[in-house]
Amino acid sequence: MQKFLPDDDATAAFGAELATTLAPGDLVILNGDLGAGKTALARAIIRTLAADPALDVPSPTFALVQPYETPRGPVLHADLYRLGDPREVDELGLADNLNAIVLVEWAERAPEIVAAATLVVELAIPPGGVGRQVTASRR
Repeated sequence: MQKFLPDDDATAAFGAELATTLAPGDLVILNGDLGAGKTALARAIIRTLAADPALDVPSPTFALVQPYETPRGPVLHADLYRLGDPREVDELGLADNLNAIVLVEWAERAPEIVAAATLVVELAIPPGGVGRQVTASRR
Protein backbone atom coordinates (compact mmCIF):
# COMPACT_ATOMS: atom_id res chain seq x y z
CA MET A 1 0.00 0.00 0.00
CA GLN A 2 1.28 3.45 -0.92
CA LYS A 3 -0.19 6.72 0.24
CA PHE A 4 0.64 10.41 0.41
CA LEU A 5 0.16 11.99 3.83
CA PRO A 6 -0.14 15.75 3.33
CA ASP A 7 0.05 16.76 7.02
CA ASP A 8 0.15 15.66 10.66
CA ASP A 9 -3.60 14.97 10.73
CA ALA A 10 -3.26 12.63 7.76
CA THR A 11 -0.35 10.87 9.48
CA ALA A 12 -2.44 10.42 12.63
CA ALA A 13 -5.38 9.09 10.59
CA PHE A 14 -3.10 6.63 8.77
CA GLY A 15 -1.65 5.47 12.10
CA ALA A 16 -5.16 4.91 13.46
CA GLU A 17 -6.08 2.93 10.34
CA LEU A 18 -2.90 0.88 10.56
CA ALA A 19 -3.53 0.13 14.25
CA THR A 20 -6.81 -1.60 13.38
CA THR A 21 -4.88 -4.11 11.24
CA LEU A 22 -2.36 -5.07 13.93
CA ALA A 23 -2.58 -8.24 15.98
CA PRO A 24 -0.69 -9.64 18.96
CA GLY A 25 2.70 -10.86 17.81
CA ASP A 26 3.08 -8.27 15.05
CA LEU A 27 6.50 -6.68 14.79
CA VAL A 28 6.29 -3.42 12.86
CA ILE A 29 9.34 -1.67 11.50
CA LEU A 30 9.06 2.08 10.97
CA ASN A 31 11.74 3.17 8.48
CA GLY A 32 12.64 6.64 7.34
CA ASP A 33 15.18 9.40 7.66
CA LEU A 34 15.42 11.61 10.71
CA GLY A 35 12.30 13.79 10.77
CA ALA A 36 10.30 11.55 8.42
CA GLY A 37 7.55 11.01 10.99
CA LYS A 38 8.31 7.60 12.48
CA THR A 39 7.57 8.66 16.06
CA ALA A 40 4.46 10.63 15.04
CA LEU A 41 3.12 7.55 13.28
CA ALA A 42 3.96 5.33 16.27
CA ARG A 43 2.14 7.79 18.57
CA ALA A 44 -1.01 7.56 16.47
CA ILE A 45 -0.85 3.76 16.42
CA ILE A 46 -0.31 3.53 20.20
CA ARG A 47 -3.03 6.05 21.01
CA THR A 48 -5.48 4.10 18.84
CA LEU A 49 -4.52 0.75 20.39
CA ALA A 50 -4.85 2.31 23.86
CA ALA A 51 -8.17 3.94 22.94
CA ASP A 52 -6.80 7.17 24.41
CA PRO A 53 -6.23 10.06 21.97
CA ALA A 54 -4.59 12.14 24.72
CA LEU A 55 -2.15 9.45 25.91
CA ASP A 56 1.37 10.78 26.50
CA VAL A 57 3.59 8.85 24.09
CA PRO A 58 7.17 10.08 24.44
CA SER A 59 9.88 9.18 21.98
CA PRO A 60 11.78 6.11 23.20
CA THR A 61 15.09 7.54 21.96
CA PHE A 62 16.68 7.65 25.42
CA ALA A 63 14.75 4.88 27.18
CA LEU A 64 15.16 2.65 24.08
CA VAL A 65 11.83 0.91 24.85
CA GLN A 66 8.53 2.36 26.10
CA PRO A 67 5.93 -0.26 27.16
CA TYR A 68 2.16 0.32 27.09
CA GLU A 69 -0.75 -1.75 28.34
CA THR A 70 -3.71 -1.43 26.00
CA PRO A 71 -7.11 -3.09 25.60
CA ARG A 72 -5.56 -4.93 22.63
CA GLY A 73 -2.68 -6.20 24.80
CA PRO A 74 0.85 -5.06 25.48
CA VAL A 75 2.58 -2.70 23.05
CA LEU A 76 6.31 -2.00 22.98
CA HIS A 77 7.68 1.07 21.19
CA ALA A 78 11.43 0.84 20.58
CA ASP A 79 14.01 3.15 19.06
CA LEU A 80 17.28 1.42 18.23
CA TYR A 81 19.11 4.56 17.06
CA ARG A 82 21.40 4.60 20.12
CA LEU A 83 22.08 0.86 20.06
CA GLY A 84 25.85 0.39 20.23
CA ASP A 85 25.95 -3.20 19.00
CA PRO A 86 23.26 -5.33 17.30
CA ARG A 87 23.67 -7.96 20.04
CA GLU A 88 22.33 -5.44 22.59
CA VAL A 89 18.83 -5.85 21.14
CA ASP A 90 18.43 -9.12 23.07
CA GLU A 91 18.62 -7.16 26.34
CA LEU A 92 15.62 -5.03 25.32
CA GLY A 93 13.20 -7.98 25.50
CA LEU A 94 11.39 -7.13 22.27
CA ALA A 95 10.75 -10.80 21.52
CA ASP A 96 10.00 -11.89 25.09
CA ASN A 97 6.21 -11.49 24.95
CA LEU A 98 4.73 -13.24 21.92
CA ASN A 99 1.42 -11.44 22.53
CA ALA A 100 2.91 -7.95 22.30
CA ILE A 101 2.61 -5.65 19.33
CA VAL A 102 6.11 -4.25 18.80
CA LEU A 103 6.87 -1.00 16.94
CA VAL A 104 10.54 -0.44 16.11
CA GLU A 105 12.26 2.67 14.80
CA TRP A 106 15.80 2.42 13.37
CA ALA A 107 15.46 -1.38 13.13
CA GLU A 108 18.29 -1.59 10.59
CA ARG A 109 20.66 -1.46 13.58
CA ALA A 110 19.53 -5.00 14.52
CA PRO A 111 19.28 -7.37 11.53
CA GLU A 112 17.41 -10.01 13.57
CA ILE A 113 14.60 -7.50 14.16
CA VAL A 114 14.41 -6.73 10.45
CA ALA A 115 14.23 -10.46 9.69
CA ALA A 116 11.39 -10.97 12.19
CA ALA A 117 9.23 -8.07 10.97
CA THR A 118 5.64 -8.80 9.98
CA LEU A 119 4.99 -5.28 8.63
CA VAL A 120 7.39 -2.72 7.19
CA VAL A 121 6.37 0.93 6.95
CA GLU A 122 8.59 3.26 4.94
CA LEU A 123 8.20 7.02 5.42
CA ALA A 124 9.86 9.40 2.97
CA ILE A 125 10.03 13.16 2.80
CA PRO A 126 9.14 14.19 -0.76
CA PRO A 127 11.02 16.89 -2.67
CA GLY A 128 10.02 20.24 -1.22
CA GLY A 129 9.60 18.75 2.27
CA VAL A 130 5.80 18.99 2.45
CA GLY A 131 3.92 15.91 3.62
CA ARG A 132 5.16 12.34 3.66
CA GLN A 133 5.05 9.45 1.24
CA VAL A 134 4.29 6.18 3.05
CA THR A 135 4.58 2.61 1.84
CA ALA A 136 3.42 -0.29 4.01
CA SER A 137 3.97 -3.95 3.18
CA ARG A 138 3.18 -7.17 5.07
CA ARG A 139 5.70 -9.97 5.21
